[in-house]
Amino acid sequence: MTGERHVTGIALGLFAIIAEAIVLWRRRDSIFTLDTVVRCTHDHVFTTWWIPGVSIKAFRFLWWRLQYCPVGQHLALVTPVDMSTLTDQEITAATTKHDLHIH
Repeated sequence: MTGERHVTGIALGLFAIIAEAIVLWRRRDSIFTLDTVVRCTHDHVFTTWWIPGVSIKAFRFLWWRLQYCPVGQHLALVTPVDMSTLTDQEITAATTKHDLHIH
């Protein structure tokens, strides 16, 4: 019975990662890029790295991530933005403001 729970947990985890990857791919129009435009809870937009199922610079809460917002200089929940919903001005602002880079 414990083995069945383990397999079920792994299957659910893989399903969640695949679902996140599909939604992310549709929002940023590419599956082969790390840079993703996100919006924080204070309505700031900026670019960050977003890898489905992996958090390097943030704490994960399902679809949201708690991370540093370089626009407002605060911690906030962020989520990927559908690029088709942004104005040209928002795209320019988001792509010129990137959170911390890892070297």
